Parts: sequence; structure tokens; C-alpha cells
Amino acid sequence: MKNLLLMRHGKSSWELNVSDEDRALLQRGISDTKLVAQELALKAFHIDYVFSSPANRALHTAMISLRELRFPLDKFEVVPELYDFSGNYVIDFIKNLPNELSTVLIFGHNHAFTHIANSLGSQHIENVPTAGFVHLQVDVESWASLSKGTTIQTIFPKQLKK
Repeated sequence: MKNLLLMRHGKSSWELNVSDEDRALLQRGISDTKLVAQELALKAFHIDYVFSSPANRALHTAMISLRELRFPLDKFEVVPELYDFSGNYVIDFIKNLPNELSTVLIFGHNHAFTHIANSLGSQHIENVPTAGFVHLQVDVESWASLSKGTTIQTIFPKQLKK
């Protein structure tokens, strides 16, 4: 059994004249990320490894989340291939993960994450929002055999705001 945890980066800014990869999180992105990460901490997942896109907004989202989860940084890696919007590179990356990893958390981007959630999950998600989290479970022993699985849960910031 493999667990794929996807978290889209928080809301980012288009205001500064910087490259797409260098765009920063807005205050809302930081707040929403903390909210979702606090909810994830309550779930007490046993995460084997965490990966992130190198984009500033994804890395910042990862750092906020990992701090909330008290996750060790020696089990965290930045992967250039995760700076992907189609999902193709992300899927290739996942299929090449070591099989001793059962549960991985990946920080990245849309439209890749909505595409992956709908391709591998059991429920249709119109759009994984910024700071949105999706837990997919696939009944395979090998990441290379990745196939259709089950959407276990979604945690979106809007659901947590009262």
C-alpha cells in the first residue's frame, strides 16, 4: 500500500517583477498553509519522506508545513522535476521513488496536482486550491506500478475557516 500526499503551494504574489520560480507567498498563503499544516499535524501521518518543487512559493509552503509537523529536514529534498504544471514529470518522479518509502508528501503546483488527484484518485476534484492537501492511497507494493487508487481525504483552507 502506498500513500501519496500532495500539497499545493499557498497563495502567491504576482505583484513583484520576479521570475515565476521566485514568486513569494502572500500573507494569505502563509496563513492558509499554517491552517492546513496544523490540521495535518492532528492526523499524525507517518510520513517517510518529503519532496518539494524548487519554486520559492512551494519551498516556503513546505518549510511552514514541516515546522508545524515537526518533520526532520534530513528527510526532505528539493527536486527540480517537481517544478511541473502538467503532472507528467511529477508522475515520472513518483514512479521512480524507492519502494521502501510507503508514504510521501510532495509540495508543488497546479494544474499538475489537480490532474494527478483526478487521474489517481476516486473522486473528482474541480481544482486543488492554493494550500490544498490531497491524500491518495494506491494498493500497490511498487511505486513503478502506480495506478488508480482511492482519494482518502482532502483538506482545503476554506473548509477550516469559520
